[in-house]
Formats: sequence, structure tokens, C-alpha cells
Amino acid sequence: MLRAVARPATSKIVLTVATIVVAATCIRLGFWQLGRLHGRKDANRGIAAAESLPPASLSQLLARVHDPVALRFRRVEVTGTYDAAREVLLYGRDASTGEAGNHVLTPLVRADGSAVVVDRGWVPLDATIPVTGEGAAPAGKVSVSGVVFPPDALSTPTQGASPLVRTIKVDLGVIGGQLPYRILPVYLLLQKQTPPQPGRLPEPPPLPELTNGPHFSYAIQWFSFAAIAIVGYGVVLHRERRDARNDVPDRGGS
Repeated sequence: MLRAVARPATSKIVLTVATIVVAATCIRLGFWQLGRLHGRKDANRGIAAAESLPPASLSQLLARVHDPVALRFRRVEVTGTYDAAREVLLYGRDASTGEAGNHVLTPLVRADGSAVVVDRGWVPLDATIPVTGEGAAPAGKVSVSGVVFPPDALSTPTQGASPLVRTIKVDLGVIGGQLPYRILPVYLLLQKQTPPQPGRLPEPPPLPELTNGPHFSYAIQWFSFAAIAIVGYGVVLHRERRDARNDVPDRGGS
């Protein structure tokens, strides 16, 4: 007497096709993650090369490029006067110690009347604008050395909107819409300034950390899923063949 019913041929075909689709999809996603890893490494090499260049004039750099993104992580020097009365708080930025707070964005007005927004660094949550005390922007002419970044957004300002006090992203469209002068299409992450701040605030903003991200581990996961699907398929077939051999009728019995 047979102890099991063999899997129908149609069911085996469905199982085979499903295994192929799952394994192929996982393998493709694994190679996609490897491609993203290579792209990330290329970008990091470009950033490292930009950081290694000596500081340059921001005006000259902007005159050479059409896309401000090309200047990302480029070190520049700018001279001007801080417009502390029109500072904006960049909301939700932690200090190096992990303490919650904000960054302060201050327009630096240049000799030609245009300005560049400078991220001067971290201030505590209770700081108001304009920042006062040791975190106040230096008066008079200031020489700033910083790193260029493209804006997080470039939105069209709303007519009649209230003066911007706090923002969750560096939106140069909105920030520039409330200023009486033209601002440049990039902002600076402050590194040094002369004269320096009299105290520890604002805490200088750190440069974003260059990492390869999680792409390699994600690729390993996808390849593992593909291997699991293939091995699982083989295990199922092996068990069916073993059961088929064990289920041959006992000819010597009744």
C-alpha cells in the first residue's frame, strides 16, 4: 500500500518556476546593491578629492559651473558682514555630545551686495534669534572659511508669509524670499572665521561622515535569500524522491 501521493507534475512546474523567479529577483537586487556601493565609493572619492583642494574664491567657483551641486564639499573663503537680524534656526540638529538643539543660519552680505547663507553651527534649543551672548554673530567685516553645499530645497516663497524664524531644511528659496538682497545658490558649512567666536557657541557644524553605507550588507542579504530559495527547492525535491522510493508497494506482503 502506498504511504504518500507523489506531487503532481503541474505542482512541480509551479514550484520550479517560483524558485527561479525568486532566486533571479534576489540575485538581481543583490547586484543592484553592489552597483549602488560602487557608485557610493566613486562619490566618496570625488568628495575626498574636493576636500583636499585648497580654499578658493566662491565667486570664481560659481562662475565656472552651471550646477551648484558640482561644488559640493568644496572649500571656499568669503568675506562680508553678517546680517544677524535675519538669522534663521535650522530645526532639529544635535550637538556632538548628542544634546538636542538647532543650527543657526546667518546671511553673510558681501561687498557686491549679494549674500551667502552660512550655517554657523549648533545652539541649544532655548536659543532665540538673533542669537545673543557668546553665540552672537561677530559685528563688522568677517572672513569665513567653509565648505559648500547645495540647498536641501529651492521652493518658491509664499507672498505675504510671516518672517521665517525656523526651518527644518535649508530652503534657499524660502530664506531668500524674505531677504532684501540676492543670495547665492549654495550655502556654507562654517569651518573657521576671523574674528572668531568669543565662546564655544555656536558649536562648529561637523562635515557629513563619508561611509559606504549599508549596500554591501544588503547585497549579501539578497544573495543569501537567493541561496535559501535554491537550497530549499533542492531539499523539497530530495524529500519527494526519498519518499517515492520508500513508498514502493511491499510485494511480499498481503
